[in-house]
Amino acid sequence: MEFLSGDRTNEQMDIDRFDRAILSVLAEDGRISITDLSKRIGLSKSPTQARLRRLEQSGVVIGYRALLDPIRLGLDHVAFVEVRLSDTREAALNAFNLAIARVPQIEQAHMIAGNFDYLLKVRTRDMSDYRRFLGETISELPHVENTSTYVAMQAVKETMLAEKG
Repeated sequence: MEFLSGDRTNEQMDIDRFDRAILSVLAEDGRISITDLSKRIGLSKSPTQARLRRLEQSGVVIGYRALLDPIRLGLDHVAFVEVRLSDTREAALNAFNLAIARVPQIEQAHMIAGNFDYLLKVRTRDMSDYRRFLGETISELPHVENTSTYVAMQAVKETMLAEKG
């Protein structure tokens, strides 16, 4: 289940040691009960629940989701793709951003300040699946001029953000 706040801003929130403890525990176990969470952080249930609600409403906690093992799902081919666009005006960037948001094989997309415009992390079944995906999907995205692919041989570290105090 995903939680999305209707009032998300880019303002940083003041976070104390109890908030950090809540975030640290949630990063390890997003399904923990309020009772167990309150015991782990050393606060009673009501203040813990109020703090968690505030962290959700302020947009610090943006959702809860299951972490899936891509290897067990047969998606063990990872490629990083440099993308250079033919047009980098705002309308072109927006069109590209909207298009990649709808492509499930693209796990991450970052706009880059450098010799190319975007770095994509793409996950597929194997090299032939990736090659097909590159030709049929990535190259057809709006304003794509050229790409360069780097295939990952091994994931040395892959983690989600976990607040450590």
